[in-house]
Amino acid sequence: MSPSLPPTRGPLVAPVATQPAPAGTLVILGAGGDLTHRLLVPALYDLTCNGFLPDDFQIIGVSLEDHTTEEWVGSLRAKIETFTKDSHAEFYTPSIDEKAWSWLTERMTYRALDFTSAETLAPLCADIADRSAVFYLATPPRFFELAAETLAKASLLTETDDHFRRLVIEKPFGTDLQSAQALNAHLLSFLKESQIYRVDHFLGKETVQNLLALRFSNLLFDPLWRRDYIDHIQITAAELLSVEGRGAFYDATGALRDMVPNHLFQILALVAMEPPSSLKAEAIRNAKQAVFDAIRPISPENAVRGQYQAGTIEGRAISAYRDSKGVAADSMTETYTALKIEIDTWRWAGVPFYLRTGKALNSSVTEVVVQFKQTPHPLFHTAEGTPQVPNRFVYNIRPEKGADLHFNAKQPGPDTIVEEVVSQFRYEDSFGSIPNVGYETLLYDCLQGNATLFQRADNIEAAWRAVDPVLKAWAASTTSPDPYDAGSSGPPSADALLARDGRSWAPFDLLKK
Repeated sequence: MSPSLPPTRGPLVAPVATQPAPAGTLVILGAGGDLTHRLLVPALYDLTCNGFLPDDFQIIGVSLEDHTTEEWVGSLRAKIETFTKDSHAEFYTPSIDEKAWSWLTERMTYRALDFTSAETLAPLCADIADRSAVFYLATPPRFFELAAETLAKASLLTETDDHFRRLVIEKPFGTDLQSAQALNAHLLSFLKESQIYRVDHFLGKETVQNLLALRFSNLLFDPLWRRDYIDHIQITAAELLSVEGRGAFYDATGALRDMVPNHLFQILALVAMEPPSSLKAEAIRNAKQAVFDAIRPISPENAVRGQYQAGTIEGRAISAYRDSKGVAADSMTETYTALKIEIDTWRWAGVPFYLRTGKALNSSVTEVVVQFKQTPHPLFHTAEGTPQVPNRFVYNIRPEKGADLHFNAKQPGPDTIVEEVVSQFRYEDSFGSIPNVGYETLLYDCLQGNATLFQRADNIEAAWRAVDPVLKAWAASTTSPDPYDAGSSGPPSADALLARDGRSWAPFDLLKK
């Protein structure tokens, strides 16, 4: 990075990663789309402001639209400017650093090319001759296989001793086990596994990455992180939003495919994995794979399928899912799912993991609740006369970012009465607020060749294998999903899933504290 452009926005990458990424070219296929404008270019801007991109760096946008480079850069600028007007946006910046923006855009080129035809890619071949390159497929999933095949036919994926070539794809990685296996097989016919970077943007969040540090840099957690002391674990990803204008997409996907074998399983793996032998990518991915391999195939009896009906969210009337544009009037697609997962390992035998995710709920929150067991002989009682409350640890991913430890303390006064109290950690309080879109670390790591935060083919297939029995059972079922009102906490059947084990969900208002 040029000394004339010092970091301006605070650290976005771990302090040890102080060197700029290696020289090379980032080729964005689908450069005219929302992903590029809303996430990738803001992330590149953040990396520029923090000095993590090298002087000899190029960005080539490829799409079918007949634009000039100036027009493309103008559209990117217009999107960045919208972030200066919304202080609640994930990427909020009160102003644009003109020096950093100029540095970045001077390295941008737009090519109006058909990336599904190898014959039309000659200009791109010339652009990256004798350079390392990362190809980012910011395209709909239906183009993944064709785009990879076209790049390979144009010899754009061929590596040399001096130059790497990498391919980045976004989730979804298939829609079930069979399609995931087919996608992996197709990609691996053109590339080595080490060249493929499968992005799950959840792993770009600092709070998700911090789960590793939380577990393996603090000795106080490890002795308790096992079946002897933990009763069960809950992982929640709830959304206030309904399907909004994405009905056609969502009706072909559903809550389980959209969230469980990727986002929630990634959190599950970080919570349940054994200590890796090192922080190298393969050591961590091997530890995750051991968790996925140990997940017992989920029985349909341990799965809840819900669909929201008309209701009210924050004073706003929400129509039923089946009345949304693009959704079939008799749709069987779930907008909510809850699962009981069992992991057959020494550490977790007998400890259920309960996962839930849904749309049009009464809160937006992503959390992990570690519910500890009751003490062997509860000596104390609360003011209500009930036994002392078992301890719990709540890890906040969003909207709060941090962790809460719930434990008991004696109330002041002559009576021996205990009350649950909370000790809190918040990222903002300790480290300040760092505006970013969550793609900064992912892009930087891909350029560096660090695959730690990216999924491997066997990780993908093992996750689909675990949920496959549920998907097949639902596909064969003629029973409609369990209804729940928009603005509620979900269908009653989700509460029954835990109640049959003598347990209950942590309420959303607890998770938001």
